[in-house]
Amino acid sequence: MPRLAYFILALCLLTVVAAVVSFAQGNWLIGIVWVLLAGLTSNMSWYYVHRSRRARRGAASAPQG
Repeated sequence: MPRLAYFILALCLLTVVAAVVSFAQGNWLIGIVWVLLAGLTSNMSWYYVHRSRRARRGAASAPQG
């Protein structure tokens, strides 16, 4: 997994924690914003993981010459 995916995954976990704290304190609007950011960062992490897998798969199947 690429390093950028690890950083984004950590950011995703932090946004989930921030959303839980916001909801616990009664800040519903801010909590919803944090949930949306958590969704965005999880999609970014998924993208970078699959991009690196496609790159490895493409490099393995490329003809040697």
